[in-house]
Amino acid sequence: MTTQSTGLDPEDRKIITLARSARARNGVPEGAAVRDDTGRTYVAGTVDLDSLKLSALRTAVAMAVASGATSLEAAAVVTEAGAASDEDRAAVRDLGGPGTPVLVAAPDGTVRRTATAG
Repeated sequence: MTTQSTGLDPEDRKIITLARSARARNGVPEGAAVRDDTGRTYVAGTVDLDSLKLSALRTAVAMAVASGATSLEAAAVVTEAGAASDEDRAAVRDLGGPGTPVLVAAPDGTVRRTATAG
């Protein structure tokens, strides 16, 4: 399902904007942001080291966990891909549950797909 970012909840627009910023600032293939159940956000880009490779969304989830988050309200990833990978959705599901929305946006911020972590 394609959705225009302008029709989104302001908090969802915020995590897409943060994800876009991380992608652009770091010059990485993906940027991601997650929002925990207290409203805090965690932002990350793709990690591509010889010894460690993580997608932006898995990195954002790891940052949330490392900061003490116990649940997620929503996740967003900005990528050229058309959907979040199964591994990315699994990481969101592990912390947020199967109903957690995962927004997948194009580099221009247009939401290409909204799915659940399910």
